[in-house]
Amino acid sequence: ATGRQKHGTKAATTKRKLKSGTLVARMSTKLKRAGYRSRYRLRKQIVEPVFGQIKQARGFRQFLLRSIDKVKAEWAMICIAHNLAKLAAAR
Repeated sequence: ATGRQKHGTKAATTKRKLKSGTLVARMSTKLKRAGYRSRYRLRKQIVEPVFGQIKQARGFRQFLLRSIDKVKAEWAMICIAHNLAKLAAAR
């Protein structure tokens, strides 16, 4: 990320000078092109934040069970708990 962006704004609110050739400067120039800007903006709408919320707010860092079937069942329970907590908070 090249800077902070509030939801609903068109551009990042960063005011710092960037040294040319740095990774941040290259990403910044890449995002100034229309195709990349709209694609990068979609990251706020996809499921990435949900994984962060589950990791941070729910404290889920690793699976406790082994085997793919048990992990799928554990993940389903975590998702149910996450969705129920969000529904309860909305009321």
